[in-house]
Amino acid sequence: QVQLVESGGGLVQAGESLRLSCAASGSISSIRTMGWYRQLPGKQRELVAVITSTGSTNFVDSVKGRFTISTDNTKNAVYLQMNSLKPEDTAVYYCHVGASMFPFQYWGQGTQVTVSS
Repeated sequence: QVQLVESGGGLVQAGESLRLSCAASGSISSIRTMGWYRQLPGKQRELVAVITSTGSTNFVDSVKGRFTISTDNTKNAVYLQMNSLKPEDTAVYYCHVGASMFPFQYWGQGTQVTVSS
């Protein structure tokens, strides 16, 4: 089992920055990918950014050039640096881990990011 604890959400104005953090504990060796999803009310959760155990990254087109994802293996953590935030980035952001063993994925509790115009 993997446990995830998120932090870093909040209310900012358009153009400002936020950094989300997610610390993993438990069966760390089973982790293969770490990433962030977001969800608006009534909409499906969408992938924002992901980083693999080899360091490869992928981003949804709408955040490319503004968001970066990184990990700190000493802290078993993943970070989402969000710059030049826009009102359309407003959502609940969820940390996600892909693992090599059942149940193969884990979710954080979610953190609200609100960007005012």
